[in-house]
This record gives sequence, structure tokens and C-alpha cells, in this order.
Amino acid sequence: MKFRNKVIISFCIIIFVPILLSIVVLFGFRNIQRKTIEQNYGIAAEDYSHLSSTTQLLHRFTKEIFLQMKETAESHPEKLEDTAYLEEINAELNAKNSCLVVRKGDALTYIGGDADSTLLPLLPPYGNMADNDYTGTYVDGDVQALIKQVDFSYQDGGEGSAFIITLLKEDGLELKKIAVDVTVSGLLILVLTACMLTIWIYTSIINPMKKLQVAAQNIKEGNLDFTIEVENDDEIGELCKSFEEMRQHLKDNIEEKIEGEKENKTLISNIAHDLKTPITAVKGYAEGLMDGVADTPEKRDKYIRTIYNKANEMDMLINELTLYSKIDTNRIPYNFVKLNVSDYFVDCVEELGLDLEAKNIGLGYFNYVDEKVQIIADPEQLRRVINNIVGNSVKYLDKRRGYINIRIKDVGDFIQVEIEDNGRGIAAKDLPYIFDRFYRADASRNSATGGSGIGLSIVKKIIEDHGGKIWATSKESIGTVMYFVIRKYQEVYHEQSIDH
Repeated sequence: MKFRNKVIISFCIIIFVPILLSIVVLFGFRNIQRKTIEQNYGIAAEDYSHLSSTTQLLHRFTKEIFLQMKETAESHPEKLEDTAYLEEINAELNAKNSCLVVRKGDALTYIGGDADSTLLPLLPPYGNMADNDYTGTYVDGDVQALIKQVDFSYQDGGEGSAFIITLLKEDGLELKKIAVDVTVSGLLILVLTACMLTIWIYTSIINPMKKLQVAAQNIKEGNLDFTIEVENDDEIGELCKSFEEMRQHLKDNIEEKIEGEKENKTLISNIAHDLKTPITAVKGYAEGLMDGVADTPEKRDKYIRTIYNKANEMDMLINELTLYSKIDTNRIPYNFVKLNVSDYFVDCVEELGLDLEAKNIGLGYFNYVDEKVQIIADPEQLRRVINNIVGNSVKYLDKRRGYINIRIKDVGDFIQVEIEDNGRGIAAKDLPYIFDRFYRADASRNSATGGSGIGLSIVKKIIEDHGGKIWATSKESIGTVMYFVIRKYQEVYHEQSIDH
């Protein structure tokens, strides 16, 4: 979840959750308080209106007793002179934080035990009785009270009044309790809501940040063998993902660098080993010439020819190393031109034939392509491909009479070149890797026969840069066939390529 959405949700939670919970708590407390008042004072109601009004609540405290006394005053006023009856009524009122006072004329004939003396002079005069059951006289001062009055006439004709006095003190405590409970509950709701939001935001930010901190420390120490797990899709999660991609990229770069250094060391080792043999030969034959060992024209000619051949071998190794550096930086120079297939390969075979004949190796050439077929290629680099493949075959010919066959075939939009030998062959397990740089199917054999281990990788690179493909088949002790294809030149295809 995005942080923008989290902020919106947090805002809504801060605003609406406390309000909703406060409403629920308020109604809960009001309901509890209503039941408490009902149990304590015998007030039953379907709604909560009496809790929101102190006057209504006070009236409800003594409503039933007030109605009872009013009925008694109308039907049996003599009971209001009966002390036992008055004591009974006063006892009921005491349970409701109220008391009873009876007055005859100006004299108080009955005073309930809990009546406050400061209220007695404030009792309303005869005739102040209200018709509404829910009204009374409110007395404000040091002592706050609600006075409900019932007027009646004594048997001797005297004017009498019965007063129900309800103090506000106790009722105020009930209402204050509700206010305190609601206030405390509201504060608790706010605190809990804030804590929940804090924990939510904290865990969504701090936990990923701790992972990033650990990851940064590992990278600082050079340790890249770990994984940053992305658990969220928010901004921090995207940062973790980017950090993980950076770590993987750094690891790949380091591994690639290590592999490159390893390959360079292998190349240097191979070149050094392969240069050592011809250099030693050149040095030995040169010393032979200087010491006069070659004392005949034939020997001198043989020594000079050997030195020349070894120098050519060293030149070939150096050229191979130079070409490898260009391949490694993808800077092989190409000069693509139109070549007639028949003419080009005839020249290549004639050049190869002289060297192979000197080594007692037979060369067969078979061209199955029309004389007019052309290709687009770099003649120098394509010749390098053929020479590398043939030279590789020559190295590993192990038969008394070796041969190499070159076949040119037409395969639709391509020409296919096949170079076959009857050498040692390549094991099936090694065949998929022979075009990899520095791969050696037989390390001891390569060391003995020379070679940097990059010849076939150079061949593959050149063929692929020509838009072709190269592969091989081989059987051990029988021989190997190298195949590569190059697209034929076609006027329509070539013009379309230029237009694009």
C-alpha cells in the first residue's frame, strides 16, 4: 500500500474512529447509568431524555410519591395529619435523596429528618401548587434543591401544604459520573487509536529501513551474498526492490570481473606457455648458427627456415591475442564486400593446399553452389575463420594419413560450409562447450599442441557478426565436422535492408 493511501486512511481513522467509538461508549455508559438510576431510584424510561436534563431526572425521582400524595390530599387529606403515614412517606423519600415537610398555615407540623434547615424559610406559600406533574420550585443558593408542593385543606378548614424536597447534590454526582466516564473513555480511545496508528506506520517504515540498513552494512563490508525480501508494494518496498536490484547488479559485475580476470590470467598463461616453445626453438637454432653447428648450406637453410616458421607461430599467437582484445571490447574491424562464393573458396583452398601438402595432409574440395552465388562478408575475417578451423583440425590429426574435406552447399537463403577431418574427435560431453572462451576438452593435449583456447570462440564471434551460425558434430577416434552458414546476397533483400 502506498504511503499516500496510508496517510488518507490514517486521517480517516483519527477523525472517524474516535467519534464512532465515543458515541458507542456514550450510549453504553448512558444505558448503564440509566439502569443504575432505575435500580437505585426506581425510575424506568424507554429513552434517555431524563439523563440529559437534571430537572427531569429530579422530577422522576419522586414522581410516584408525588402522585400518591396528591391523590391522598384530594381523597383522604386527614392522612396528612397522621404521623405514622408521614413517617412512611418520608422513609420512601429518603431512599431517593429527598425528604417530606408538612406545613399548616405558617407553622411546620412535620419535618423529615434529612430536611435542610436553610431551605425551610424558602418554602413557597400556599396556592403555589402547579397543575403539571413535572414542574416544581427550583431553589438556588448554597444548597440547591427542587421543591414539589401539594396543597390541601385540613378538616378544620385550615390551609395545608406538603413539600417534597429533593437535593441536587446526589443527582449531580450521577451526572458527573457519566461525564467523567465519557471523558476518560474518549481519552483512552484517542490514546489507543494513536498507538495503533503509530505501530502501523512504525512497522511499515522502520522494519524495511532496518533491512536496508543491514543490507547497506553488508555491501559496505563487501558481502553481496544475501537477499532483501520485499514484503510491501509501497514506496519503501520499491526502494527495497531497487536496492536488491542494485545488489544483484553489483554482484553480477563483480562475478563478471572475477571471471574476466580469471580468463585473462588463463589467456596470459596459455600465450606465455605457447610462446615459450617457439622462442626456445628460435633461441636454440640461432645459437646453433652462431656457434657454427650449421656448417653446411643445407643445415643453415634448415635452421633459418625453422626460425622463420617459429617466428610465424609467435606472430600468429600475438595476432590472436590482439584480436581477442578487440572481441572483448566488441571492436572487431569489418570491411563487408560482395564475394563470389566459388572464386573466394577456390583461392582459400589453393592457399591451404600448399601448407597441408607440406604436412602430408590431404585436402578435398567440393563446391555444390552455383557459380553466380554471392555473399556479403569480410574476406579477411572469413579467411581467419577457415584458417582457424583448419588449423585446429591439423593440430589434432592422429592418423598416419590425415585428410581435410571442405564442402560448400546451397541451403536456401544461405550457403553452408562444412570442414571435415579424420582427427581424434571430440567427446560428446565436451561438444556443447567447444566455442566457449578458454574451454579445454583436454588440457594436457592443448598444452602439448599449443593454442590459446580462444580460437573457436573467435570463429563463433565472427560468424555471428556476419549474421550466421556455427556448430559441430564429432565422433571420437573418427573425426569432426564443423558447420557454419552465411546468408546469400540477394538484390531484393539487399535493397530492402538498405531502405530499412
